[in-house]
Amino acid sequence: MIEVVWASERTPEYNQAFGRFVAGLIPGCTGFSDFVSMGVIDGDTLIACVVYNNWFPQHGVIEFSAASTSKRWLTRPVLKEMFNYPFKTLNCQMVAVRVAETNRAMAQICEDFGFNKYVIPRLHGRDEAEIIFTLTDDQWENHPVNKSLGHRNRRSENG
Repeated sequence: MIEVVWASERTPEYNQAFGRFVAGLIPGCTGFSDFVSMGVIDGDTLIACVVYNNWFPQHGVIEFSAASTSKRWLTRPVLKEMFNYPFKTLNCQMVAVRVAETNRAMAQICEDFGFNKYVIPRLHGRDEAEIIFTLTDDQWENHPVNKSLGHRNRRSENG
């Protein structure tokens, strides 16, 4: 059974473990500071984590980084929790994900999910571009995942 566990400064041992998990699976990642994280557990095994950092509340933007050891983690309920944190809890208007151009698996997930893609030459080093992927709250609200979950558009709920 897939379970989601949230961590923050209130649970520093989990938060740091989840941050290390992500950093350890992303080549060149040196770690994170001032972050909240989400772990995805399958049975008794941690299979994926998402780290939310670089939150700019005045702009309504937050970055996240994700890593996994199994493809089983991207379930509809996990996706809902993963995106409800920035869009519903923090009231962000956009999330951003930075991906090295050689990380084809993560880039493909972002593209398949409908993120906007911006390739920045040399941002990941002299010889490698980095891709900045963005997803707005409007894109998330209208994503088919929400329709299949019976998710209602908040604009129609609030008038």
